[in-house]
Amino acid sequence: MNSFASPQTLVALPFRPSVENLHSRIFDAILEQRINAASRFTEDSLAQMFGARRSDIRSVLTQLSHQQIIILRTNHRPRVAAPDAEQTRQTLHARRLTEITLVKLACRQPRAQNLKRLRALIDSERQCKERGPSIRLSGEFHLQLAEMAGNAPLAHFLGSLVPLISLAIAQYDAQTSDYCGWQEHAEIVDAVERGDVAMAEILMNRHLDHLEQILLNSGYVPRLDCCVAG
Repeated sequence: MNSFASPQTLVALPFRPSVENLHSRIFDAILEQRINAASRFTEDSLAQMFGARRSDIRSVLTQLSHQQIIILRTNHRPRVAAPDAEQTRQTLHARRLTEITLVKLACRQPRAQNLKRLRALIDSERQCKERGPSIRLSGEFHLQLAEMAGNAPLAHFLGSLVPLISLAIAQYDAQTSDYCGWQEHAEIVDAVERGDVAMAEILMNRHLDHLEQILLNSGYVPRLDCCVAG
């Protein structure tokens, strides 16, 4: 404590969310279509909406722009990206090549603590399903599985792909209640725990086939007509 501060001069500061927490909250708002490609927002309006400092909002928007979720241009308002079908197809292809390799690596020496974290996340997904699908939680499962594989460059690369696919799911008004079900995740973890490389690969391919069917073969078009909600 500052030795020059007396009890009479101490003032309780309002709670401010951490940048990491703020990133999750803003990304969730984007995935839930409370903020979308049709929304008109500024750093100030987001700071007011999320009870955060403008500097923290700017930091989060910069992170999201690196993930290709937000588009930042000089002298223009920030806006949410709208990946088209071709960008989505290419991202899905890159994700499949990366994730199949990662799940094979994860099968080599599955650690109990990593499996425990994955199962806890699956349980959170299961509980969330009662209130509606959580696209971000589904993506988080794949990122944690990638970390478990022990190849940092591949995991980092996957981390650049998963947010884009999550955004595409949100915008394509797909059947997200069926997407990336916790049951499918549980089956993949079971195969990884057994060290069953062949089955883990089959299950992951089936999982990604389902995702591709939702985004590319179902005739859905992006939902870009909603407005920002508080």
